[in-house]
Amino acid sequence: MRRSNLVFTFIVCLLLTAAALPVKAQCSICTRTAQQLGERPARALNKGIIYLAVTPLAIFGVIGYRWWKSEQHD
Repeated sequence: MRRSNLVFTFIVCLLLTAAALPVKAQCSICTRTAQQLGERPARALNKGIIYLAVTPLAIFGVIGYRWWKSEQHD
């Protein structure tokens, strides 16, 4: 893949991420707990869940990208 295509893909992914709608990353148990806590703690809990999900997804993304790159040079 050319460098310009890679940069274009990165920019598109960045823009799609920035334009994403707010998401609720809560299971049913977390939702009930958040309802009991109130509005602000519920938002903080939701952000914490998303924050904890980003790290493993980023690790899998890096591993997948490196695997894909190594397969391209065969």
